[in-house]
Amino acid sequence: MNWMRTFLLPLLTITILFISCSNEPQTDTADGPKTEPVFPIGQEISSDNFTGTAWLNMIAENDANLNTHIGNVTFAPGARTNWHSHPGGQILLATDGTGYYQEKGSSIQILQKGDVIQCPPNVEHWHGASPDSKFTHIAIGPNLDEGGVVWLNPVTEEDYNSID
Repeated sequence: MNWMRTFLLPLLTITILFISCSNEPQTDTADGPKTEPVFPIGQEISSDNFTGTAWLNMIAENDANLNTHIGNVTFAPGARTNWHSHPGGQILLATDGTGYYQEKGSSIQILQKGDVIQCPPNVEHWHGASPDSKFTHIAIGPNLDEGGVVWLNPVTEEDYNSID
């Protein structure tokens, strides 16, 4: 009976600890704590105005009272919009991953969770994910009575890779 207390009990304790620890869900990643997205990913965007795979979940559609729409957009690594502009301007709220934003004639800006972009009306720009990270932002289209998105040419690989 003494040998059971000496060998078997510690072995049983270690086995129970190992099993209980290995069944815990993974809550951390190399980038920090893993969090669930605030909004569902939405539907895959099927449009020639995007390069790569992106998803859209419309959070708020335009109405007569607010004159705005709000969408949660998720880009797969390397995915991006075409060059475009908004007659009423656009606000982007970065919520996850690493993204790029560029206005015509300016350098690419790297976007991280918590960054905010206020794009003035009629400024040509594009935005999307970096090559090695998904990127999610909330896109707010204010002043929709000024007009909808004006889509332009795709972002070339040269432009996309021109980060300083």
